[in-house]
Formats: sequence, C-alpha cells, structure tokens
Amino acid sequence: MSETLSKYIPEHAVKPVFELIVANQVHLKIVNERVTRHGDYRKGLSGKHEITVNASLNKYKFLITLVHEISHLVAFEKFGRNIKPHGNEWKYSFQRLMIPFIRPEIFPHSVLPLVANHFRNPTASSDTDARLAFALKQFDERKSDIHYMHEVPSGSLFRIKNGRIFKKQGLRVKRYECLEVKTGRLFLFNANAEVEIIPG
Repeated sequence: MSETLSKYIPEHAVKPVFELIVANQVHLKIVNERVTRHGDYRKGLSGKHEITVNASLNKYKFLITLVHEISHLVAFEKFGRNIKPHGNEWKYSFQRLMIPFIRPEIFPHSVLPLVANHFRNPTASSDTDARLAFALKQFDERKSDIHYMHEVPSGSLFRIKNGRIFKKQGLRVKRYECLEVKTGRLFLFNANAEVEIIPG
C-alpha cells in the first residue's frame, strides 16, 4: 500500500498517511477522474470505510483530498452520523488531521503559507479558496491547449469541458462575466477555471 501511495502523494507524507489509513481501517480506491468531485467517503453495507480519490490529481491535491475524506470518517465516528457533512465537527477533524502535513518537507514554499492559512477555517472544497486552488494548479500536468480564465483575452471565445461556447466580457469583483453564445445567458467564471480558447 505504501508503495502505491508514494506514486500519488509527497514522499514525506507516505508513512503518516499509511498510518492514518490503517488506524481508521480505510479501504482506499484510486479511480479515474470524475469531473464533479475529487474524492468521496462512504461506509459500505459491510461496514467497511470506503474512500475513493481521483488518480489524476497532483500529489498535493491528492493528499489534501485524501485527508479531507478521512476527516469525514473520523468526524462521523467521533460525533455521530447526524452531523453536517462539512460542519464544525468535520472542520475540527480536518484541521487536526492536516496539522502534521503542513510542513516544508511536504508542501513547496510557494504553497505552504496558503495551505496553513486555508486550514485556519477549512471549506468544503479547497477549490473555493481561489489563491490556494491556483497555487495547487501550478503542479497539474496541463495540456498545451488549456488556459486559465484570467489568461483569456477579453472578447475572445472559449470552450469548456462539456463543449459549451462562451464569450468573455468583463470582470465582476473576482469572477469573469461571460456570455453563452448559444443561449445569450450570462455566467460567472472563476479566474482559475480551465478553458480552451477558440482561435480567431
């Protein structure tokens, strides 16, 4: 198991993560990418704790996602099943479990302060923390035709994963206002959303 983990998470995190998995009797499955989620936790019918994490995540994102899901398990076991999935009990569990990993041997200097700041009050998804999400994305393997929303020139057309086409308009506070070409409806995009620019 620790050999498998070493392919997906930073080297210095392997031993403590392996210990977490064993201590909480986690059945970990590494799966092909699902667009809607990075990972999930459920208690199987047999009573097994099943956690799945997307194989496509970079090693820092994988680590945060795995600890996020183990925190659900720990919070449910400690506080009961009636708690909110991302309520205070989960936040407390997530903070406590992440503390040993917030170290320079595990996270690069460019990311470490952002991770430390995020875990003062963790959210349901690190993607909603724009600065941390952008810093973590720098470690993704990026296809040459994929750009971040903030890199798209104003007035340009771009395509999202599901094939819908938009025209970038202006910046509204922190997000970009974009017009869907087919429907004429306005949508807001985060600065670090990944899109494909349509040439011309």
